[in-house]
Amino acid sequence: MAGTITRVGTCVRHLAQVGLKAAGVTLSWSTSLAPIARGLERTNFHGCTVSLRGGVGAAAGSAMAAIEVGRLIRDAPASASYASRSGSRVGLAATVATVAGGCAGLVDDLDAGAHDGDAPAKGLKGHLTALAHGRVTTGALKIAVIGSGALVGGVLLARHRSVGAGGRPPVVTAVDAASSAIVIASWANLLNLLDLRPGRALKTASIVSAPLLATPGREGEPARLLAAGTLGVSLMALPEDLMEDTMLGDTGANAVGALLGTALACHPCRAVRAGAAFTGVGLVLASEKVSFSRVIADTPALAALDALGRRP
Repeated sequence: MAGTITRVGTCVRHLAQVGLKAAGVTLSWSTSLAPIARGLERTNFHGCTVSLRGGVGAAAGSAMAAIEVGRLIRDAPASASYASRSGSRVGLAATVATVAGGCAGLVDDLDAGAHDGDAPAKGLKGHLTALAHGRVTTGALKIAVIGSGALVGGVLLARHRSVGAGGRPPVVTAVDAASSAIVIASWANLLNLLDLRPGRALKTASIVSAPLLATPGREGEPARLLAAGTLGVSLMALPEDLMEDTMLGDTGANAVGALLGTALACHPCRAVRAGAAFTGVGLVLASEKVSFSRVIADTPALAALDALGRRP
């Protein structure tokens, strides 16, 4: 009984530690950039001037969460954590995916379409079509960088699970790596697609990550910790995003999405990982034909949640 209470206490302490560190870094980076962020100002859908410093802060907080998760899992006693035997792979996977998402998004934000030509490419199809015609857009660069980061993360997570299972056939590990990469990349892109209205992407990240805090078992520790980091970043960045003082931009949305995607890809249940892959890919593909904003506006429950806390 005493051992169980101790383990639960340690788990809660680690979740709080990751969440608070991620939130603190998010706030400190966003705040410290305020005096020098004139070059990061953009006009949002309301015509208001907002700053991308919030996205830079969210990306920094996401990277910190990934690093801290790797440290906690790696340093845990082998008897206390299943993941401690290969915990460095989890932290490295999350860090690579998150930093790739943030850096690719930052390039896109700073470029602001300057290299897209007279007809800016829109959506996944638009960027791939432009690439097929020999025109490299920042969106195509994002696909390559985020995809590469997700693939590295997927391979590391698959290797982590293979070691935990005492070894698996190479084909099983390869399929696991590919599916994990799909989860990470699709959710990094999905959160960016949702970042069309204040708070929408961050609310989505919070809603999806919150249930992951209850992922059961020692095998669920990576998912729980990464979810805590996602939640810490999202809740800290949300108020300024809702008040339209800052915005995520591609920098923040891709980074937070990659962190959330890695948390989903870490889930010990194969069905959950498969569901995350189908949901992420399905919604990304649907966005090519369907307006998320229109669907949300036409669905009363979604519209109420979307508008919650937002300025009129």
